[in-house]
Amino acid sequence: MMCRTDQMSGPGEERDAHATDAVFTSLLEDSAEELYEQAPCGYLSTLMDGTIAKINATLLDWLGLRGPQVVGRMRFTDLLTVGGKLYHETHFAPLLQMKGEASGIAFDIKTAAGERIPVLVTSKVKLSQEGEPLLIRTTVFDARDRRAYEAELLRGRQAAEEARRQAEADRARLQEALAVLQQSLLPSALPEVPGLEAGSYYHTASPDLLGGDFYDLFPLDAKRWAFFLGDVCGKGPQAAAVTSLTRYTLRAAALHDPDPVTVLSTLNRVLNERSSGDTRYCTAVFGVLERGDDLVGVQLASGGHPSALIQRADGSAEYLPTPGGMLIGVLPRAQFTAARTELRPGDTLLLYTDGLTEARTGPQRELYGEEALHAFTTALPAAGPQALITALTGLLAGFGEGLDDDTALLALGMPPTSAPAPDSEI
Repeated sequence: MMCRTDQMSGPGEERDAHATDAVFTSLLEDSAEELYEQAPCGYLSTLMDGTIAKINATLLDWLGLRGPQVVGRMRFTDLLTVGGKLYHETHFAPLLQMKGEASGIAFDIKTAAGERIPVLVTSKVKLSQEGEPLLIRTTVFDARDRRAYEAELLRGRQAAEEARRQAEADRARLQEALAVLQQSLLPSALPEVPGLEAGSYYHTASPDLLGGDFYDLFPLDAKRWAFFLGDVCGKGPQAAAVTSLTRYTLRAAALHDPDPVTVLSTLNRVLNERSSGDTRYCTAVFGVLERGDDLVGVQLASGGHPSALIQRADGSAEYLPTPGGMLIGVLPRAQFTAARTELRPGDTLLLYTDGLTEARTGPQRELYGEEALHAFTTALPAAGPQALITALTGLLAGFGEGLDDDTALLALGMPPTSAPAPDSEI
């Protein structure tokens, strides 16, 4: 048998109901006047010219005034600061005229003691039965806690903005220092070699990190010039320290004995015997140029580095293979591969680091690779080292975000001979 629940309430439930009724009854016993006067917000009514006709005790208490001092004697704008008065005349009052109400407008009101109280004001025009405006009813909410909260937010925002500006300034100074340090690891300019042309380029993948790529070109004697290009593994200050050590070791070893294999062997011993515990290694190509009558002899050796590429004057291109060359600095004894070639007028020898061939291209982010570099070089006219470097610089720029590693380029060659002028017709 099913029973209605309202017919089964017990004595306890009846007591709860009576207690609830008593609470509501006590609320209803408050008069409307008391609710108006003791409301948790300020109330006032003004004539259309702003003269205060009625104001509650809450607002009077905030102002530190008594009713007879305000009612009929002061206007709403008299309660405002100078800035509030201007805003009232230029924005608040016109808005009330047009729309008949304005909500949540921030003002500061003045107390009798000269203090300021931030408030939020909402006003609405009361109309007669004929639609004529009679008076303005206004509610005033104390916004001191809110203003304090907003001030705290503003201070926090300003502190965050100052921290951001300081961080940007610190980063700019760091990048400037890193750029200067990076340049110190490279020759400021390549020297002029009689009868030869040289070009170089260095791409920095990140201004916030020191790279380990390096190159150089310097004289050995009146007829011979040494060159090298390489890449120290890793980035940052430690890589830069190894790069600096590598450059100076190669220069010193070349002046003692310029044989390419001997120079790389000396570098391998120096890097391998370091006592710092840093196991960084590098790859490098070291070579010697010797100027002849109508050609330049090239002798080089490679330690784990990509093969040099030769652009010939006839438009062909070929890699100079150096298989078997080992990474430099890993083992106490390392094997390095030597190679020889000749450069004739219009030929260019290109050395590069793997940032070029390991760039990511296309939607699938595939490696650019040595075959693509060979095809790119073959498609170019043989116009000398500077022209080849310029073309490769544009290629690197086209990789965009796919080029995420530092890249060094060094091109050496003989300028093309000018074609003989045709005989003049007699």
